[in-house]
Amino acid sequence: MDDLLRWMDFLAIAVLAISGALVASRKQLDIVGFVLIAAVTGFGGGTVRDLLLGRTPVFWLQSPAQIGLCAGLSVFVFFFAHRIESRFRSLLWADAVGLSLYAIVGTETALAFGAGPAAAILLGIVTATFGGILRDVICNEVPLILRKEIYATAAAAGAALFVLLTELGFVREYAFLISAGSVFAIRAIAILRGWSLPTYRRRGEDA
Repeated sequence: MDDLLRWMDFLAIAVLAISGALVASRKQLDIVGFVLIAAVTGFGGGTVRDLLLGRTPVFWLQSPAQIGLCAGLSVFVFFFAHRIESRFRSLLWADAVGLSLYAIVGTETALAFGAGPAAAILLGIVTATFGGILRDVICNEVPLILRKEIYATAAAAGAALFVLLTELGFVREYAFLISAGSVFAIRAIAILRGWSLPTYRRRGEDA
């Protein structure tokens, strides 16, 4: 893994671990619970991606620094979460940053491992969303991916844009930043304005 991917991976794990620890604080878990939920959130999506790619051992088993980062941040949140005025709002924004980074990290990793464009986009979505799904299910929360605001769609748009920019020959670093920025922008607007996709409406025969 080159330097850009490594640093983006670290940053994505950091913000997702914080989002996991914030959920743990809302559920009033003990410090072990904080570490567990932070690890599930930070590593879950990338673990599923690696297993689907046949890339073993999975990434975090070879990186004690990432494990230490995740554990350290969860302990920090355990002691200081009470100082945050709105933990749910902070969770949404931390998750948005993690979503934007991991969508592109996952897509890039899949491409580097030989996946085709469509598979890479799908794996980017899995990488970005699956840790949050596991976090919310374990903590008995409605997963963010199932809430009304646009979520997985933002990851899909950014992953697709990254594949397109790569195919067009954009400088990789610029493609990464533009694509991750687009995911964050879509998710941020969805949070602020309540944007959502149309939902299924019952028809006469469904009643």
